[in-house]
Amino acid sequence: MPGVVRAARRPDGWVPPGPKPAGALGRPELEPKDDEDLCYLSGDWRLFQKLKGHRWSVDDLVTAWTAAEHFESLRGAAPVHGLDLGCGLGSVLLMVAWKAPDFDVTGVEAQPERASMARRSIAFNGVEGRCRVLDGDLRSLELGRRFALVTGTPPYFPRGTGTEAAAEHVSACRFEHRGGVEAYLEAAERHLADDGVFVMCAAQQEDARVEAFRSPLFVRGLRHIVPRTGKAPLLSVWRFARRPGAVVRDALVIRDERGQWTDAFRQVRRELGLPDAPPRR
Repeated sequence: MPGVVRAARRPDGWVPPGPKPAGALGRPELEPKDDEDLCYLSGDWRLFQKLKGHRWSVDDLVTAWTAAEHFESLRGAAPVHGLDLGCGLGSVLLMVAWKAPDFDVTGVEAQPERASMARRSIAFNGVEGRCRVLDGDLRSLELGRRFALVTGTPPYFPRGTGTEAAAEHVSACRFEHRGGVEAYLEAAERHLADDGVFVMCAAQQEDARVEAFRSPLFVRGLRHIVPRTGKAPLLSVWRFARRPGAVVRDALVIRDERGQWTDAFRQVRRELGLPDAPPRR
């Protein structure tokens, strides 16, 4: 199957905000391979992903958006340094970098192929000077420094709770091949700055597991992501810090009872450089 460069499917009159990507610049490795597409992310930025398999989705969007709520409080001596645990294709990393041009962001990924794809997306978007992806297992990660922002999206299912795909790049994104919420919390604690924020998106069914884990970090926020009015939440976006304080609990509903995007979700999309209306057919 040949590689695909996705055409823009945008509402009439919508102008993509934010910085422009550098593009391929004649580099063959910055064109999609036979089993890949080059899709839109934030604004005009692009992301390499597989045509079949795990692809970026709303969980990445709401993780980056929740992190972005705290950007101003994180800014001190520029640049702010961020860390994305298990960054995969680099979607959260790149959305953070798009939203905050003064941030320097490092991703860590255990699957070499996915790490390579993330590096190609970083290069395509022209931010190699402030974004990078390291090969490694977050469970043994020791970078020797602290980060003002740490993000992570653990796999949603413990092993043995479902049928795993044969492809490693699919299975390891959904099942806990290298640990779950506990491993992410431990890695974040080792690398979070004293005044930093850790944002973690997990399956809602793991709420009790997160609450029960004795982490040195304190819960400071919990946002349930509800797919549609009247439905149960599917995802939980947690916020942690090193110091205790009030815990803010809220919910983001994606679609209303008619199946239309809610005003709140449209705002999320606007803030991360995506159209706030469905694309034209």
